[in-house]
Amino acid sequence: PRHAHLRFLTRESPPRALCFVDPRRFGSWRLGDAWQPERGPCVVSEYQAFRENVLKNLDDRAFDKPICEVLLNQKYFNGIGNYLRAEILYRSKIPPFEKARTVLEALKEQEQERRKKDPSLTLSKKVKLRQENPDLLELCHAVPMEVITAEKQLLDPEHPDNYSAFKNWLQCYLVPGMSSLRDRSGRTIWFQGEPGPMAPKGQRPRKTPRKKSPQLEADPEAPSPKATPRASKQRRRAAAKSPKLEEKEVKEEQEEQADRPRKGRARGRRTVTAAPASPEVPQSVRRSRRTSAGRGRGAAPAV
Repeated sequence: PRHAHLRFLTRESPPRALCFVDPRRFGSWRLGDAWQPERGPCVVSEYQAFRENVLKNLDDRAFDKPICEVLLNQKYFNGIGNYLRAEILYRSKIPPFEKARTVLEALKEQEQERRKKDPSLTLSKKVKLRQENPDLLELCHAVPMEVITAEKQLLDPEHPDNYSAFKNWLQCYLVPGMSSLRDRSGRTIWFQGEPGPMAPKGQRPRKTPRKKSPQLEADPEAPSPKATPRASKQRRRAAAKSPKLEEKEVKEEQEEQADRPRKGRARGRRTVTAAPASPEVPQSVRRSRRTSAGRGRGAAPAV
């Protein structure tokens, strides 16, 4: 089946069901009340513990890597996946291949400076400041919460193949015009601007094409891929004029477009039929060849 369903029924009457749906089959379900030992505190439900776990362990060699790769390390960022890391880094305006320790140590210093300047900040004022200017770790909590709280609006359970609302929510991941690179684990990261000093060598950022993704359903209102920007502009101008001028200009445009393939084919034939140039033979050699050929034809066979 396309969707993997795991169901747990209670003994109540009527029974209640707890379902686990994993379309991409990345997850697993184990009965228990705790995370696996290799996972850190949850970015959503255990935010303070998550934040402390990151900032107190910045000496770990894990933070020698680029920040985009560290964000997928579930020991410190339990719950962050590929599309979430792209959205978090985009909103925080941090290059994905900046060194993780450099990013997080600066964040730690900013937090200490903030406390020194105004130690009397109330909890409500702290919350307000975080909402207005969230740092990277706060975004690791806030961005997943947006998805959780707006789950019904982003993904319709009755039409799970309709990703239009989720597509509109995304600001960076798979968004046309964004750049992408593969990290050292082979995962693709989307970003805007420069990739950062630890970007993989030998790779050039690729721009996400400004067209709908093949994973998404076709948009019936999207323009035909055959239409060029110039042709579309000419049609709009023609539509704003009188019917006679419109008919005349559209006809001229069609004739102009009809001429282009013929010119291209003519150039192609000339290129294909053109023979490669032969090496030039000196005149004295050509004469000696003709003389030798003539002697050969008139000479009697040797006995």
